[in-house]
Amino acid sequence: MLNNLTDTEEGDGGAQSQGDSIPKESSPFINSSDAAAEKSQQYDGKNMALFEEEMDTSPMVSSLLSSLANYSNLPQGSKEHEEAENNEAESSRKKPVKAPQLGTLMGVYLPCIQNIFGVILFLRMTWLVGIGGVVGTFVIVTMCCTTTMLTAISMSAIATNGVVPAGGSYYMISRSLGPEFGGAVGICFYLGTTFAGAMYILGAIELLLIYIAPQAAIFPLEGLEGPEAEAALLNNMRVYGTILLTSMATVVFVGVKYVNKLALVFLACVILSILAVYAGVIKTGIDAPDFPVCLLGNRTLVWKTFDVCSKTVETANGTVTTQLWRMFCDSPFLNATCDKYFTSNNVTRIQGIPGVASGILSENLFGTYYEKGDLIARTNMDSVEDQDDPLTNANRYVLADIASFFTLLVGIYFPSVTGIMAGSNRSGDLRDAQKSIPVGTIAAITTTSFVYMSSVVLFGACIDGVVLRDKFGEGVHGNLVIGTLAWPSPWVIVIGSFFSTCGAGLQSLTGAPRLMQAIAKDGIVPALRIFGHAKANGEPTWSLLLTACICEIGILIASLDLVAPILSMFFLMCYMFVNLACALQTLLRTPNWRPRFKFYHWALSFLGMSLCLTLMFLCSWYYAIVAMVIAGSIYKYIEFAGAEKEWGDGIRGLSLSAARYALMRLEEGPPHTKNWRPQLLTLVSTDAEQNVEQPRLLSLTNQLKAGKGLTIVGTALVGTFLENYEQSQRAEQALRKLMETEKVKGFCQVTVSSNLRDATSHLIQASGLGGLKHNAVLVSWPRNWRQGDEHQTWRNFVELVRETTAADLALLVPKNVAAFPSNGERFTEGHIDVWWIVHDGGMLMLLPFLLRQHKVWRKCKMRIFTVAQLDDNSIQMKKDLTTFLYHLRIDALVEVVEMHDSDISAYTYEKTLVMEQRSQMLKQIKMSKTEREREIQSITDSSRGSIRRKNPAAVTTQLSVSEEPPAGSKEEKPEEEVQLIHENTTPASPASPATPLSPAEGVQSPGAQVQMTWTEKCDGEAAKPPGAATPEGIKDLFNMKPEWENLNQSNVRRMHTALRLNEVIIKKSSEAKLVLLNMPGPPKNRTGDENYMEFLEVLTDGLNRVLLVRGGGREVITIYS
Repeated sequence: MLNNLTDTEEGDGGAQSQGDSIPKESSPFINSSDAAAEKSQQYDGKNMALFEEEMDTSPMVSSLLSSLANYSNLPQGSKEHEEAENNEAESSRKKPVKAPQLGTLMGVYLPCIQNIFGVILFLRMTWLVGIGGVVGTFVIVTMCCTTTMLTAISMSAIATNGVVPAGGSYYMISRSLGPEFGGAVGICFYLGTTFAGAMYILGAIELLLIYIAPQAAIFPLEGLEGPEAEAALLNNMRVYGTILLTSMATVVFVGVKYVNKLALVFLACVILSILAVYAGVIKTGIDAPDFPVCLLGNRTLVWKTFDVCSKTVETANGTVTTQLWRMFCDSPFLNATCDKYFTSNNVTRIQGIPGVASGILSENLFGTYYEKGDLIARTNMDSVEDQDDPLTNANRYVLADIASFFTLLVGIYFPSVTGIMAGSNRSGDLRDAQKSIPVGTIAAITTTSFVYMSSVVLFGACIDGVVLRDKFGEGVHGNLVIGTLAWPSPWVIVIGSFFSTCGAGLQSLTGAPRLMQAIAKDGIVPALRIFGHAKANGEPTWSLLLTACICEIGILIASLDLVAPILSMFFLMCYMFVNLACALQTLLRTPNWRPRFKFYHWALSFLGMSLCLTLMFLCSWYYAIVAMVIAGSIYKYIEFAGAEKEWGDGIRGLSLSAARYALMRLEEGPPHTKNWRPQLLTLVSTDAEQNVEQPRLLSLTNQLKAGKGLTIVGTALVGTFLENYEQSQRAEQALRKLMETEKVKGFCQVTVSSNLRDATSHLIQASGLGGLKHNAVLVSWPRNWRQGDEHQTWRNFVELVRETTAADLALLVPKNVAAFPSNGERFTEGHIDVWWIVHDGGMLMLLPFLLRQHKVWRKCKMRIFTVAQLDDNSIQMKKDLTTFLYHLRIDALVEVVEMHDSDISAYTYEKTLVMEQRSQMLKQIKMSKTEREREIQSITDSSRGSIRRKNPAAVTTQLSVSEEPPAGSKEEKPEEEVQLIHENTTPASPASPATPLSPAEGVQSPGAQVQMTWTEKCDGEAAKPPGAATPEGIKDLFNMKPEWENLNQSNVRRMHTALRLNEVIIKKSSEAKLVLLNMPGPPKNRTGDENYMEFLEVLTDGLNRVLLVRGGGREVITIYS
């Protein structure tokens, strides 16, 4: 059925796509190999000087039309293979491909007729009418023919939508529905075609062993009955089927030219056989043929071993018993003991073919279904029988060989309407495929549908019911039932059907390997690539071997009635997807969907698809499920391991339409808290070679996402877009490659701007589409930010923190990202510690839960620490937090850490002094001499003034501690130690409740993403001055270092908080696998940015893996269902 399939679907000379190295279809258009040849031609002329600089990429229309005229996407077909065999001496020279010459009649109509008419019409059609009745069988035929007609309409629309290479149905489906569907359905179509070959071979063997040469049986049936006879018949079918398959495969292997030369002979056999049947029907109206059937009571007898349909015969010597008597009695004498049923009932001889004018049609209108082993009896005749008596001499009667029911009949009949793809499979040989395929296919289906429908009525009107239900013609002397109707002789049908089934089998064994070769050469199923190899002349040797092996499976089943539903499944699935492809393209209204065939509609395609699906489950629901599982498995395999193809298919168009629809429906506002998940914008940096500098950042992204939600990986480049376009493309490819390595599902985006700050800002602002935008930013802590030449790096980072806060985005900053685990690592134990200092909407609770969904962190336990102060009830806090976590359905250990008030140590003052001195140095780097002096003086004046004017309470407190009892520390705490928790709740701040604040600085902007780095540990300075903890020591602090007096007291308090928190965190979480803690926001006044970086550095000092977290200003976790 598949004669000419494309050898090179990818097109060896085809264009390569820009940037993705995905092979495209060969084409004569822009950027193809033909168009590229025009580049060597220098433009000469003045009329089109305006376009002369673009002639290399945009050729003149005249060049394009010339390329189209000479363009041929047709591979070397079977005709060229024959020439290659016959002219091996000239094979070294390239022969031009002859222009295809086949018209509608020879190219489409007759091949479809040959493929549609087949073994079922000759071997099973009469039985179907007898079992299902004229009405039931007519319904089946109408339903199946309607399905194929609707499929043909859809196929005609697809086939006329542009040039169809010699790839047939596989080409149409794969290019319309994509490589996954194309491969799955293509393989199903291949399996259907292969099992069709097995069905045709079994039909030919059935004709040979039952009707032509029964004596040729290797396992004799004589004397056997019941299961033994059935087993012997099946074994004969297997032996002879294997022999015939081997000989047919040899013929195909030697050369397809022999198959093509015999095709017309086989077609002539089919047409002559059908004409003989119609001639026989006409003759029955004039003179009914003599085909008697012998009935005992109402039971049909097997007319093989007796000559006269009578118990006794009157002769000159008296009454003599017949051979029929001896079959049921123990002796030939009249007083013999006979079978009870034989004795009680008379023998009747009826006419098997009463004729079209006999009125037998009314008796055959409705069906009669049997169980296996039931007697084939005439329904309108009475018989005397005792229901309690066991059936004896069962092998003397015609019995039902299988259980019959309506759905079985559908499965057996449907293969007789397949073959509608024969014309489209020959599209490479057609003179005008876009005209011939629709006309020829629809005309062929109309013709065959008329023949089938008329056959149902005529068989029911001409042949008696018991003969129709006699599958193997045992009641009519072992004749083929349809043969008894034929004129002039039954042998016309027997011989004609034998050769036509052999021819159909050869066509299947010719077409199926070429279909497999086309799929293999497309490269969409890596496991099948070996079957793309062929002989020197292009014959698919390995595919033929595979086809023969699969065909042998069908032959080992050995029953035509069991093989037919199998191939029905595969063909129905193929036809279903042809209808789906047409409906999809029509509804999507893709610009390229412009079929020349106009008589189609999406509703017809959907009706055809629904009928195919219905017929699949009608035929056999378990076969349908198996076929779907096979197709689904192939689909997922191609999706997982197959080569990426871009064929402009309808599934891509459907994806675009579905995405647009979903985006339009997606609310612009934030999702409900229950649906909130981190939609990450991961910001990475690249080196000079456009390689990602922090690959572990993507590992963390994968672990946080667990493959869900939106992920955008972005990077920023400095420069102009025009000059850096290629660089941005390389960066994008590097991002894609790393995302694939780290198994991060998402999108990548590269932004080019005049400076890094603006480029990053553009990424934060413009990433995402509509309601599908990021809600969290992941960025690593800036490395080496303390170095003088890296000052812009940390400034950009702090601005990033401010921008994420302004945009209400959450911020995740892993510090020391190189120490984070890769996706291949596994923690067998350990803890994820959460330090919940201020409420951030629940981000700190949700992130560890998401991390523990990933196999890297799955075995880590979660611990939550929160900080209590002296005026807090730590026991009640622990109970409340435990209850809160219980309602959140989060398993975690809870610990409340009490941070007692303590004096600000000399170490804190020293750290603050070093920080401020460094800050002044950084500022002076960019100032002129006058500006430096002015800035130093203003800072000195403001510092002194702030101590005298603004901080008398703090100074007094610190200096008077020695005079007050320790119990007074509770009241002094707010001035001695201003912690983040206090700063966040200061009522003087006009900021949002989620924004950490400081009394001295006012509003602090929350949220920024940070990269991790190794920090210097001040181990040598960790010991506080000996007198710092004593009242005398505090009194003399400013005397020890007079410059401490000029320090900004707000910075001192912040440094004190950072040091105290760091001490507690290291004490509790030094062994934790990961520490998550609230990230304080930067100061509103930008002059303190470098101090802010130092505070964060001190806060996280000594910790291996830290994830600083800032909420986005909204709740992200809820206790409600």
